[in-house]
Amino acid sequence: MSPLLPGESPRSAERQAARDRLAADRAGTSELIAALSREYEGIVEANALVAVDDEHDPEGSSTAFERAHVAALLTRARDHLADLDLALDRLERGVYGRCGTCGEPIPAERLEARPAATTCVRCAAAPHRRGADRTP
Repeated sequence: MSPLLPGESPRSAERQAARDRLAADRAGTSELIAALSREYEGIVEANALVAVDDEHDPEGSSTAFERAHVAALLTRARDHLADLDLALDRLERGVYGRCGTCGEPIPAERLEARPAATTCVRCAAAPHRRGADRTP
């Protein structure tokens, strides 16, 4: 974290650091979505140029797999972008960094690694929560 500016509180510096982390993650995710969208469109366009029958064409199954794989990555990236937007909203409302399950603070290390995290490590590891915190 950068040194505090005159008149800046540690709390506001923490909020700014969180905002910067979320913005950087959001920018990277937006770039990933753009790249994956171009890749997906390229696959679809390439298949439109040839009469491909995925079921009977020897290359069809690999093309279908590639298209499905890129579509799944695109969905995951879009979900992550939505999670980041929700995290920015929590930051603005002053509840960012609090576990949505138990209300305890989420450790700074977890938020550095997973800026959109909604749960603390303990709650995320609980058997009933596994998979619920979908931030990648």
